[in-house]
Amino acid sequence: MAGERWLDERQHQAWRGFMGMQSRLLSHLARELQRQSGLSDADYAVLVGLSESEDGRLRLNELGAELQWQKSRLSKQITRMQERGLVQREECPTDGRGAFATLTDQGRATIEAAAPLHAEQVRRYFADVLTPAQLAALTEITGTVLSHLATAEPPQS
Repeated sequence: MAGERWLDERQHQAWRGFMGMQSRLLSHLARELQRQSGLSDADYAVLVGLSESEDGRLRLNELGAELQWQKSRLSKQITRMQERGLVQREECPTDGRGAFATLTDQGRATIEAAAPLHAEQVRRYFADVLTPAQLAALTEITGTVLSHLATAEPPQS
């Protein structure tokens, strides 16, 4: 087992703390989102992605890349949301292989109602418990790790 580099105690504590915080925080937020708005965290992610696009619509491959989801996961999610009237799937007129996901009026109303509730929960469980210095440090840390991942990730298949 020569050559293996284990985490030292401080690295291990930081990693375990990060993993525990992330898991519990996302779980709290998902439960509150479901309770307050009836949306799953996946529903919310899709609605946010579409609502932040210029015209409330994105090519499915763009949305999938933004969410870091596989094509099959996104397709199933869009189908479920279309059945509930939140989004509409539209064929691309210039590319028969492509399709768009478009926010419906109901989807826009849903995200507009859910977003302030979700933001309040993010403040309650995350932002308001950190000092400005801690938020600045966390912003720097996440930027460093995300920049590294952007160059270290294997190509998407």
